[in-house]
Amino acid sequence: MTKGTDKIFLERIENALDTLRPYLQSDNGNVELVDVTPDMTVKLRFKGACSSCSMSAMTLRAGIEETLLRMIPELKKVEALPETAMEH
Repeated sequence: MTKGTDKIFLERIENALDTLRPYLQSDNGNVELVDVTPDMTVKLRFKGACSSCSMSAMTLRAGIEETLLRMIPELKKVEALPETAMEH
């Protein structure tokens, strides 16, 4: 099992996201963890108001990515998937 699929590792990512969710939810949005690739890229999907917000790219870089990389140093990158992208 790779770190990207390890249950405890995924819980660490969810816990980090949980520190950010109240801010997203205050604007009627949220974020969903979709995948962690073998190269340690986190794939997220914005939900609710965040999915169509013009500021979501800045939120991703300045808020979410910065927080995840600080809290989980093993991660290399965070990417947002389009709302219509299917999970695999």
